[in-house]
Amino acid sequence: REQPVVPVEALAAVTRERFLRDVYPRRMPVVLKGMELGTCTTKWTVDYLSQAEGSKEVKIHVSAVPQMDFLSKNFVYRTLPFDVFVRRAAEVKHKEYFLSEDEKYYLRSVGEDARKDIADIRKQFPILAEDVHIPEYFEKEQFFSSVFRISSAGLQLWTHYDVMDNFLIQVTGKKRVALYSPRDAPYLYLSGTKSEVLDVDNPDLEKYPLFVKAKRYQCFLEAGDVLFIPALWFHNVISEEFGVALNVFWKHLPAESYDKSDTYGNKDPTAASRAIQILDRALKTLEELPEEYRDFYARRMVLRIQEKAYRNDCG
Repeated sequence: REQPVVPVEALAAVTRERFLRDVYPRRMPVVLKGMELGTCTTKWTVDYLSQAEGSKEVKIHVSAVPQMDFLSKNFVYRTLPFDVFVRRAAEVKHKEYFLSEDEKYYLRSVGEDARKDIADIRKQFPILAEDVHIPEYFEKEQFFSSVFRISSAGLQLWTHYDVMDNFLIQVTGKKRVALYSPRDAPYLYLSGTKSEVLDVDNPDLEKYPLFVKAKRYQCFLEAGDVLFIPALWFHNVISEEFGVALNVFWKHLPAESYDKSDTYGNKDPTAASRAIQILDRALKTLEELPEEYRDFYARRMVLRIQEKAYRNDCG
């Protein structure tokens, strides 16, 4: 069976007022076109990037295969001078390499101390930050992070969700993004915030039979496009060309809702984490019962969760 594919709506020249009034409340992904992003869309060539930030060292992901999988860790971490990394990432075949001549590279910027500091292009790449105008669609105190990304052509990142709203700003190159609603989580075979289904185009339906029930939303991002990804929406990103992007995450829940140790924007809210811990203890308690009783009371628990916590329009 083929998965249903729904194109993501694209809107041109959306003002802040219209975004907050008409787009944001719908909690659906939208491609924003014609945004004023600064000089980055024309300046950020391979030569300019290499020269602008020079030989500072960056930690990168290197994979021998195009589909990068965070669950199986089919990649290695390596360190390169930024200018060397940029030139390698832009190549198709490499004369110098770590794993193979057609290996893929991926940079996801992190804070000075990745365990304590958030990614902020103004701090990690201050010269490049001057070229970028980040859309000011949210209040300054809501800002969480600005993540600078560079990907080799053909690289595909694992399907995952984040707990904050974000803009994926495609500065150069092209991407294809597949997205799935939070309501389709039961069909995505989750391990934490990540889906086990990596190849969304050719999924193993013997291993993941329910995946066909997930409705797939899809868009193609050109240089200068901005994709709004609402919190909890799953996304799988394929770089069709070498490209540079910037993710901007912002908080839309009260600040105290978020895990204070979260520097990536993907740790579940503290209340959700506590609820999951309580559920795990409840399930452990059910193990004291014989199978027939365990099955019966587990089904009652599911019904109670649906009754008390599901939205009325979930169907």
